[in-house]
Amino acid sequence: MDLIDIITMLGAVATFLFGMSTMTEGLEKLSSGRLETILERLTSNVFKSVLLGALVTGLIQSSAATTVMCVGFVNAGIMKLRQTVGIIMGANIGTTVTAQLLRLGDISSDNPLMLLLKPAALGPILAVIGILFYMFIRGGHKKTIGQIVLGLGLLFIGMHTLEIAVAPLQEMPEFQELFVSFSNPLLGVVVGALVTALLQSSSASMGILQAMTSTGVVTFNVAIPLIMGQNIGTCVTALLSAIGASKNAKRTACIHLLFNVVGTLVFLIALYVGNALFHFPFWTSLMDRGSIANLHLAFNLGCTILLLPFRDVLVFLVEHIIPGDSEQHDVSVLDERFLATPALALEKSHDTVVQMGRFAQENYRLAVELLEDKFDPKKLERLKETEAALDKLESLLDSYLVRLSDRASLSPEDSAKVSELLHTLSDFERIGDYAVNISDCAVALHERGLHFSGAARKEVEAMTGAVGETIDKALDCYTQRSQALAMEVEPVEEVVDLMRDELRIRHIERLKTGECTIEQGTQFLELLINLERISDHCSNIALYIVRETAPPDSLIRTDSHAYMHALHHGEDKEFDLRFQAARQKYYAPIEQWKAHEG
Repeated sequence: MDLIDIITMLGAVATFLFGMSTMTEGLEKLSSGRLETILERLTSNVFKSVLLGALVTGLIQSSAATTVMCVGFVNAGIMKLRQTVGIIMGANIGTTVTAQLLRLGDISSDNPLMLLLKPAALGPILAVIGILFYMFIRGGHKKTIGQIVLGLGLLFIGMHTLEIAVAPLQEMPEFQELFVSFSNPLLGVVVGALVTALLQSSSASMGILQAMTSTGVVTFNVAIPLIMGQNIGTCVTALLSAIGASKNAKRTACIHLLFNVVGTLVFLIALYVGNALFHFPFWTSLMDRGSIANLHLAFNLGCTILLLPFRDVLVFLVEHIIPGDSEQHDVSVLDERFLATPALALEKSHDTVVQMGRFAQENYRLAVELLEDKFDPKKLERLKETEAALDKLESLLDSYLVRLSDRASLSPEDSAKVSELLHTLSDFERIGDYAVNISDCAVALHERGLHFSGAARKEVEAMTGAVGETIDKALDCYTQRSQALAMEVEPVEEVVDLMRDELRIRHIERLKTGECTIEQGTQFLELLINLERISDHCSNIALYIVRETAPPDSLIRTDSHAYMHALHHGEDKEFDLRFQAARQKYYAPIEQWKAHEG
């Protein structure tokens, strides 16, 4: 095997992996979140969970991606730990689809139509069709479909090229000895796990193993430890995604690992003890692409059938491996049966809105931390997961409240409560959206290597501190239904408005003097807009509580606009005192910095 063969082999592996990545990315785009919705709506029927886990993984071609989705949902509180067991088992079955597609290379018919299905011909055909869709056809999902077809074509091209490149290896005694050493079960499992962990895809490592069958050295006793190791290696992605997540999210990733490790141990012991006793005739039989694919499928089906009855045992084990109570709130309080009792349904809906508020509060905190000098991608990932949970909760609760409001038995007070809940959940969801916008600014600054000036950093710190206080007070007053706490929000919100106007003027002055670039200025002004809008929504939430807890004949009840006008024009001494205190806390330092700079 010369240098050209080695270069060709590396290029073939690169093409194969790029094709796999391109196809998977396209499939995920095409799903547009619908697969996540399917997973979320699982019933308690574990068999449906297995089927849906296999379906989702078969469509996106990544058991790791399916497991990571489960980790995210459990972390956000959308899904229970026990629900994920069946999905994870099904994901291992679904990931075998790629190997079944790649077995087309074994076709040996002389029929021209059948020959077109071999990777040597099918790969270029699919690549041409895919690139036509991807580059020249517009509208709908055609570009995404083109990406999927192009990725599949590159997958076949890489597979065929790899087979050609490794063909000389069958003549090398050293290579044959290397592969024979993989028949050692421990070594084979470790190598399979390491290669898959490195590639971050069991489908990719399986495809490479299928290509190696063309060398004529892959036997059953060599392939089985490698395949089992590949199943363990694919757990690495989910384990990494669970770092910094909740205990139940960590347990979800641990279930994936435990399932594959236990399955590997059971089948390795059964096969090697069985061969020692009965000397299986297939033990040293040569494998082709089809038999590798079938072995992969049989192993994953066998593990699922074996361990499915012990799913509760797996949950019990991971709860002891990772001890402690769950850190997330249960969101399954929106039971359809509560609709028959509006008071109970409203109470549970209020609890869910409070949870949305906590998600929004958490995302604001993460977004502000991302603005700091030490940008942490894990915090960004956590923010995205929580934002997804926030959006899902808004959709679920909105639908739930609409169904509740359709009931004729609602009293006028209950109807008003439904209206307030609908408005408040929208406010919390919008706060979450603006937190995402702030994180986008942080990402833009990080990716472009930009930093605010010292003055701008102090101003951002003061502004985020004031907005953070409005979020904390708004959530507290809503959780406790406290008028006293609600009255503390608007004074801080008015100070935020003052800060926004002052900081905008000061930053424009810095732009004029060249202290800041246009890019920095754009991000700074965008931050001011999003921060001020967050405080506006906090003001809305506090106003709902003030109105609800006020006497029936009070101004806030009869004319909220007149009430707000009175507050902002010095007609409420208590408001003025709170406003001056907030101004002294957040706005006065800015004026002092300005005087010092002057």
